[in-house]
Amino acid sequence: MSEIKLTINGISCTGEKGETILEVARRYGIEIPTLCHDDSVRHYGACSVCVVECEGSPKLLRACSTEAADGAVINTEGPRAVQARKIALELLMSDHDGDCCGPCRLACPAGTDCQAYVKQVALGNTREAVRIVKQRLPMPACIGYVCPHPCEKDCRRNLVEEPISIALIKRFMATEQLKLEPGERWQPEIAPRTGKTVGVIGGGPGGLTAAYYLALKGHDVTLTDAMPQMGGMLRYGIPQYRLPKDVVDAEVAEIAAVGVKMENNVKVGQDISFADYRARYDAVVIAIGAWKSTPLGCPGEELTGVYGGIDFLRSVTLHDPLPIGKNVAVVGGGNTAMDACRTAVRLGAENVYVIYRRTEKEMPANAEEIEEAKEEGVTFKFLTNPAELIGADGTVRQIRLQVMELGEPDASGRRAPVPVPGKFEVLDVDAVIAAIGQKVDPVGFDVALNRRGIIEADTATYLTNQEGVFAVGDATNKGADIAIAAVGEANRAADVVDSYLRGALTPCPTPFYSRRNVTATDLADREKQPRVVPVNRPAAERRNDFEPVTAGFDRESAMREAKRCLECGCHDYEECSLIRHANRYEIHPERFAGEKRHKELETRLAVIERDQGKCILCNLCVRVCDEVAGEGLLGLVGRGFGTVIKPEFRDSERIRVCASCRKCAEACPTGALKILNP
Repeated sequence: MSEIKLTINGISCTGEKGETILEVARRYGIEIPTLCHDDSVRHYGACSVCVVECEGSPKLLRACSTEAADGAVINTEGPRAVQARKIALELLMSDHDGDCCGPCRLACPAGTDCQAYVKQVALGNTREAVRIVKQRLPMPACIGYVCPHPCEKDCRRNLVEEPISIALIKRFMATEQLKLEPGERWQPEIAPRTGKTVGVIGGGPGGLTAAYYLALKGHDVTLTDAMPQMGGMLRYGIPQYRLPKDVVDAEVAEIAAVGVKMENNVKVGQDISFADYRARYDAVVIAIGAWKSTPLGCPGEELTGVYGGIDFLRSVTLHDPLPIGKNVAVVGGGNTAMDACRTAVRLGAENVYVIYRRTEKEMPANAEEIEEAKEEGVTFKFLTNPAELIGADGTVRQIRLQVMELGEPDASGRRAPVPVPGKFEVLDVDAVIAAIGQKVDPVGFDVALNRRGIIEADTATYLTNQEGVFAVGDATNKGADIAIAAVGEANRAADVVDSYLRGALTPCPTPFYSRRNVTATDLADREKQPRVVPVNRPAAERRNDFEPVTAGFDRESAMREAKRCLECGCHDYEECSLIRHANRYEIHPERFAGEKRHKELETRLAVIERDQGKCILCNLCVRVCDEVAGEGLLGLVGRGFGTVIKPEFRDSERIRVCASCRKCAEACPTGALKILNP
C-alpha cells in the first residue's frame, strides 16, 4: 500500500492509502468522538458525531468512513464540526430516556456512587464498597453516622414504600473495614511525587478531604488546624452519642497514612501570618469552616449563661462543659439545636426547652433527631421567638418569648413567622443556648469577602482573589452547610488545585446527566419490602450517657436492606460513549424537547435486556450480529419516529445463540443492551 501524508490539528501524520481519517488520527493520539463505529465491522457513518473539517472542502467529512487523502489538512475541532457534533448529540440526548446515575447519587453533594456501594454491600463485599465510596469521600464512617442523607429523600424506593437506609449502610460497611488491621483494609494508590507543596488550613471534613485527594495525586500536603486534634466540626461540633470520637480518630489516621502531614494548635492569622503561611507552599486551600455562633439579636444576650451552640458543644468535647444548671432553653430548629438540647439532657439538665419560631413541619432538623429529643424529655415550644433575656446579678434568669403565627412564604419557601401582637410567654432558665446559625471568622486571611463577611471563591475554580489560594466549605460563598457538602466541594477543588500545580488551571465542570422520569405507577409491580430499622436504645437509658443511640446494622441486616435497592442508574454509565461525548461539549438537548419514542423494556431469553429508551438507533448491534456473529438476528422494525431495533423473527429457537454470543451488548455505546447474569 502506498504511503500518504496529511495534517490533523496541526500535526504532521503519515498513513496508508485506504485508511480512514479516524484510523490515522487514533494512531497519533487524536480523539475523534464516535458512536456507531466499531473496528470489527464495516464503516457506516450514521451518527454524524465524528464529522471533521477538511481545508478546501465545503462539506463536513465523516472521519470513520472517509478515506484519508494525501495532502489533506484536517481540523477535528473546528467551529463547524463542533457545532454539527453538538447538534447531533443534542438530538440524540433529547430522545434518550435513561438514568445515567441513580437519583441517590445525583442528590449526594459529594456525588458518591450510592447505588454501586449499596450493591456491593448486598453482595457481602464491604471492601469493594469502601473502595467505591472512597473515590469521592475519604471518611465514610463519620459521614455514615452524621449525614442527614439527602440521597434517601430522592431514593426511588420512596415510590414503592420507604427509601433505602443508605447512611446506615455506609456506616456499617465503613466501620466493618475499620475493625480490620490497617494492612488488611483497602488501600488507595498514591501517584508518584510531584515535588509540589500544598498547605490546607482547617482540619474539618473539607480540609481533610482536600488534603487526602491532593496527597493521592502525588503532592506534599500539610494540614494545619487551630484545635488540638483534627476533625473540625465532626469532632468538636457533633456529640459523642451521634459520632464516637474513636471513629473520627480512625479515619483521620487513614488520611494521615496516605502522606498528609498534620500540624495542630496552629492558628493561621495569629500564630503565623497568612502571608508567611502562603509563602511556604505552591498552593493553599482554606477550609476553616464556620465556628462562630450567630447572636440572638435580642436584649440581654450579653448576660452570663448565654452561649453559642457551637461553643457549648465544643466545651463538652473538650471535657470542660459550660455551666448550664437545671433549666435550659435552646433557640433554633436545626441539627445543631438538636445536638445542644440532647447534650444538655445528658449533662443533667431537668427542664430543656427548644424555642423555634415556626412549627415542627418547618424545622430543618432531621425528623429522627426531633423525635429522639422528644423521647428524651425535651419540650418543644413552637411558634415562639426570644424577645428578651432577663437577668439578675448579670446572669440570665428568664427568657421572654414572643408568640408567633405563620404568614406568607419567605425566600426559603417556608411560611414566614410574624409576631402575635401583645402575646408573650416567660420561662425560668439557668442558661440559654443560641443555635440559630453559624458564621465565618476570616480574621487574618488576606482574601476578598462577600457582603455577608464570607470568603468569596469562584464557584468553578474555588480560587479566591489571591493567586494560588483556594477556598472550600462552610467558609465560602453560601456559608454553613452539611458536612457532605464540604466534602464534595473539597474533592472537586482538589482536581482544580492539581491542574493549577501542573500548569494549566482547569475549572471543575458541571456534568450533564440523562434523567428518567419515574412515577409510582411505573413501579407498581415491585414487591413491597419493609425497611430494615435498627432498634434504638431506650430513651430512659440513653439520656444518661453519651453512648451511640443505636448500634446500627449488623452484616445480615445491612445486606437485607441493601438488597431492596432498585438499581436505578445505568449499568454502563462508566463506559457509555454517549454521555462521555455529551460532557465533552456543552450541549442543550432541551432545545429539541418533545415527544420521545416508546420506552419498551424487552428481555431476550433472560440473557440480554434491551431498553428502547436508551437506544440511539446507531445500528451497531445489528451490524455486529450480522458481520461478526454471522447470525443476522437483529433488524430495524417499523418506520419513522417509531423505529426500534428488535429480533426480526420472534423465534426463540433461532435466537438461543444469544446466550453464548452477547457480542451485540458488548458493542452497544449507550447501555441500551444489558447482559443479565454475566
